[in-house]
Amino acid sequence: MTCGDIIKIIIAIILPPLGVFLETGCSGAFLLNILLTILGYIPGIIHAVYIITTR
Repeated sequence: MTCGDIIKIIIAIILPPLGVFLETGCSGAFLLNILLTILGYIPGIIHAVYIITTR
């Protein structure tokens, strides 16, 4: 895990779709994260951190 990943995780906690967008760009994961964040803030955070740590 690099320093950039840590910054992305902090951004993902504050605004989950932005963290995913910084990692993947405008992709299916980004759109899914927007949907999860609308349905519930915590699922959006979990998905964002998962995407950042696995890529």
